[in-house]
Amino acid sequence: MMAMPAPVISLPSGAQQETVDFLRRLSSMLTGGRNAEMLMAAADMIETLGRRATTAEQLYQEQQEDHARNLELREVAELASDNLLAEVDSLKAEIDVLKAQLEERSGQLEEHGRQLDERNRQAEIDRNWFAEETLRAQAQAEQAEEKLSALHAEVDELRKPPPPEAIDESIAVVPVEQLKLARTQFDYLAKTFASSGDVVSMTICEIGARALDKALAGGEAGLAPK
Repeated sequence: MMAMPAPVISLPSGAQQETVDFLRRLSSMLTGGRNAEMLMAAADMIETLGRRATTAEQLYQEQQEDHARNLELREVAELASDNLLAEVDSLKAEIDVLKAQLEERSGQLEEHGRQLDERNRQAEIDRNWFAEETLRAQAQAEQAEEKLSALHAEVDELRKPPPPEAIDESIAVVPVEQLKLARTQFDYLAKTFASSGDVVSMTICEIGARALDKALAGGEAGLAPK
């Protein structure tokens, strides 16, 4: 078991000095000898111990003050540490929020990129389809022009009066009513092809209708009185 230190009892500075002076006066009153030396040694020891006690008290006071300052600094350091930990936790929470927002934004950008790629692919498909449709329409228009030219040539050939020597019994005369009926059928067919989107057939029917119009106009001119 650790021994407890003996308590230090310090006398007041005034009483201590009075005791030292008293012992020295008492020593000087003696004619010498062992008692006088002991009294003088006791006075010196009391004075020395007093100085040591004063020094010890000053050191103890300084240590107490240092300890108090250390406690204050420790409290300040602990408070600063708590504040830093709280700030770190807050920053971690903000970082987590920013990460979540960044991931969400990244997902949105990826989805937007996929949609943009899909739109580009669809636009490319549409461009190819329109290009093919344009080429198909141009081909149909060229075919219609060729057929129209051929039909015009045929109509012009039919409108030429045959030479007298070319007329024989094999020539058949078509009644005007049948030509008008054929004209009506061409109109009906042209409307039917137009509703179904068949431009080429519609154009051919319209050309046939115009050819019959010219034929009918020529026939009526020939029947008119001179």
